[in-house]
Formats: sequence, structure tokens, C-alpha cells
Amino acid sequence: MSEDIDSLQEDGEDYYTFLNIARTATDEEINNAYRRLSRLYHPDKHTDPGRKAEAELLFSKTKKAYEVLSDGHKRAIYDNLGTAGLETQGWEVVQRTKTPHEIREEYERLAREREERRLQQRTNPKSSVNITVNATDLFSIYDDDPPFLDLRDLFGIPHVEISGMNLNQSIEAPLTNRDTAILSGNLSSHNGNGNGGINCSIRRVTSDKGWGEVEVGAGNGLSLAAKGFRNFSRGVFGNGSVLTHFTPNGLRIGTVATLANQLDQHTVGYLTWRAGMQSGMNTMIIRDTPALRLVLSAYIGIPHTYLALSYTHKIVEYEAKVKLVGKAGTFGAVVEYGAEKKVSQNSSLSASLAIGVPTGIHLKLKLHRASQTYGATILLCEEILPAPIIYGTVVPMVGWLALQKLIIQPYLRQQRQAEVVKQRQANKTRLLEKRREATSAVELMRETVRRIVDQEEARKGLVILQGWYGQLVAEGKDEEALSPEVVDVTIQLQCLVKDSRLILQDSSKCSLPGLYDPCPGEEKTLRVRYLFHAVTHEVTIKDNESLRIPKQSHRLET
Repeated sequence: MSEDIDSLQEDGEDYYTFLNIARTATDEEINNAYRRLSRLYHPDKHTDPGRKAEAELLFSKTKKAYEVLSDGHKRAIYDNLGTAGLETQGWEVVQRTKTPHEIREEYERLAREREERRLQQRTNPKSSVNITVNATDLFSIYDDDPPFLDLRDLFGIPHVEISGMNLNQSIEAPLTNRDTAILSGNLSSHNGNGNGGINCSIRRVTSDKGWGEVEVGAGNGLSLAAKGFRNFSRGVFGNGSVLTHFTPNGLRIGTVATLANQLDQHTVGYLTWRAGMQSGMNTMIIRDTPALRLVLSAYIGIPHTYLALSYTHKIVEYEAKVKLVGKAGTFGAVVEYGAEKKVSQNSSLSASLAIGVPTGIHLKLKLHRASQTYGATILLCEEILPAPIIYGTVVPMVGWLALQKLIIQPYLRQQRQAEVVKQRQANKTRLLEKRREATSAVELMRETVRRIVDQEEARKGLVILQGWYGQLVAEGKDEEALSPEVVDVTIQLQCLVKDSRLILQDSSKCSLPGLYDPCPGEEKTLRVRYLFHAVTHEVTIKDNESLRIPKQSHRLET
């Protein structure tokens, strides 16, 4: 829940951190924090016109935080939706007695209304390109002389040719909040023979439990189809379709019906029946967890019957997957193994090797980028031989390591650096304003901090010697070793000391009074060196970690 709140407040103010209180703070704790900052920033305490103006701004910010957190209705909105929720129009119609869950639902309703106004500007393009390559000459064991002279034979160049290609493209055009038009097309060619088609369909969401679709297609004759989906009850749903195809050989009709049942949180069972063009019955069980994906399917029909098992192991920390597939039936048998790796936020690469009888050995390569897929299926050998299996396994691995080292990692590093520079430029004006606001707050704190230091020194309590916040270079280094994206927060931390204790909550420290974010979008740490009982202590924490000092474990031996 805290991660959701942080993301919602990313572009707004964190009132809890500004008041330095926990998100579960009571009304009394909110009042005490407000009174403390009010005394510090009250404009009447400052006679200098410049400081008085700065104090008015900070006092207004303190008052705004208090008004939100002390009002149960506003606090519920803020806790669930951040400052963006408070600024959303339409809250005047929301009852003040609604629960946080109901408030979130209301916010989502208002968001849907905004989304409906942008329907005409949205599309959902999808495309796929797949080529089939015949590379059997690389591992051919036959030496039959061709009936003609080929220059490639003179130089020992193997015959590798593209034997097929498939292209698919589709776009969606929302007509209303319930109706969507879908246009799709496909082209395919194999060994000199090709075909294609174009389809147009209208899908209507009939209710929150289902939708219906009508499709018209043209290619190898006219085709008409009707499709539908229905959620029958909790965990039980199904879909069906009826296709009518007018061909030169006559009318063909086919039907497909699927019934699915949610067996448990991670497991779904499917039962599919086909009749007409391709008759058969298929059952499938899919178990999908954060660590693995297991698919067991069995098909009985014409012309083939088979049993298949697929296991995918997900390596979450490396954003990678390892896959093993086995399939056997009346057509023969196939064993396939491979891996997939996410290379960027929207892109992934995969490679697999399929070894089958009588299909031979195929190497499959795929690149997924957003809604686009590019694939290549390479036939290495029509027989099962050791050489193509070894090369088909080793070459993609070596190629991936080279690609990652020479292209992907430098590219991603360059992208991150460019993003950091872009973000700094975009936040330059805002950063200067935040820095100016923080400097003004520090100046207003100085007199209060002097009194706190005198009191703490008199009792040998907690005195902040030095505080740094930002991109710290290394543990134990002084300010000379720090990067430019670091600010001195000694005064700000000392101002928060009360009764020889300093407590910081588990949220970003950039919203604390007198602090700002010196490097937006980058990782930050906080380092504090302090005296307690005349002994030097030091601690370094991540930006979102909580902090309670003094502690015996922070004590420095030298």
C-alpha cells in the first residue's frame, strides 16, 4: 500500500514527511507537529521583510498540510490518491462518510470519464513479422552434385534461402465507450505460393460480464463470423464463435466453443470443442505463478491427436525465463527448449531449439517490442544430428553475450544517462525554486537550531555534526568526496531533534522541512554524523528508510 501511495504522491507534496509524522499518526500527533512548525515559520516572528515573505510561504504550506491531515474526509482522499486526488474535480458530489475504498472507486469513475473524452485519439496497433529460413545446406550429409554450376559451390558458400514469410497487422478504433472497430490483415508466402486476407469487425461490450463481435473478411472467398464472450459466474467464463466461409468449392461452416474454470488462484482449466472445418476436442490446464508457468494440454481430433507439456521457469531477479516443451502424437514428437530475456522496459529477446521427428531441427528467434513481434524460424536439418543441435544451442548463447556486451548494455547505459540529463533539464526551473525555498527555510531555522544545540550540549545529548543528502560517493567519505548532487542538511536535521532523539519516517526525505531533491529520479542516501554523550556516531541510510537515533550500533571506534 505504501508503494502505491508513494507513486501517487510522486509529483505532489508528501504532507506526512513535511510534518515528520507517521502515516498512522493520531490527531494529537498531527496537532503537535503543526504547532511545532507553526512556531518556527509564523510570519509575526520575523521582522525582516524578506524573511517575513519566505516565512509566509512556509507557514501557508504547513497550514495546508494540517488542513488536509486533520480533516478525516480529505485525509482519506489524500491517503488513497495523493494530492492529485484532492485536485480532481467532482469531489463535491462524494459523501463525506464514504470509506477509503469507496473514495478510490469514485476517483476511478472520474478518471474513466476523462478517458472517454480521449477515445477517438486512441488505437491499439499490433503487428507480427515472421520469416522461415531453409539452412539445411549448412549441415547436409549428402554430396549430390547439382545439375547446374553454382558459383556458391566454387567458393564453398552454403545455400541459405528464405522459404516463407508471414505478415499480420491490426488496429483498433474506439467508436464509443462500448463499441470498437477492428481492422486486420495478413499476408503469407511459402515456397512461391502466397495468400492473404483482410478482416473488419465491430466489437460491442454488452455488459460488465461479456461482449459480442461480428466480423467480415475477404481473401480466399468471403467469410462471415460471429464471436462472443461471457463471464457466467465467479471463476467460470467461456467464449464461442461461428464462421461461415464461401469458397470456390462451396460453403464451409465451422464452430468453436471454449469453457474455462478458475480452479484456484493460479490455475485455470479450459475445454475447447471444434466442429466443421477442423473437428476435435482440446483440454488444457494452465498454472501461472510468479515463479513458474506450467501448461498441460491434450487434443483429440482430425487429422492429428497429441499430448503436450510446457514448463517455464521465471527468474524474476534477472527478468528472464527458461522454457522446456514436449509434444507427442500421431504426427510424431517434438522437444523444444529455450530462453527469453527482457532487454528493456518494452522489449524482450527469445531463442529456442526444437528437435522433432519427422520435422527435423528448427532454431526459433523472436524479438518482442511493445505490441510488435519479429520472428525467424530456421530449419537447420531435416534429420536429428549432433552438429546442428550443438550449434543451434551454443551460437545463440554466444551471440546473446556478444550482443549484450557490445550493443545492449552500452545502449541502455546511454539511454539512462540521456534520461537523467533530460530529467535534470526538465526539472531545472523547479529545482531552483525548491532550492530557494529550502535555503529560506534553513535561514528561518538558524535561531531555533542555536537554542536546540545549546540545550543538547548542556546535557551531552544529541548534536548533529554533519548531515548529507543526495548521491553519496562512498561510505566514510567527507564532503570533499561527494558528488555535486548532494546538499548539506545539518541544520535541517538538528531542527527536528527533540529530547535528544531524532526520528525520521520511512518515506523520501526530500519533503522534510528545509530539504529538497537535488537529483530527481536518481537513488539518494542520507548520512548523519552526530555526537551523543560526547561520542561520535555515524549512520547512512537509503532515502526511503526510517531512522531513529541515537543508537549504540552507530558508534565510531575512532
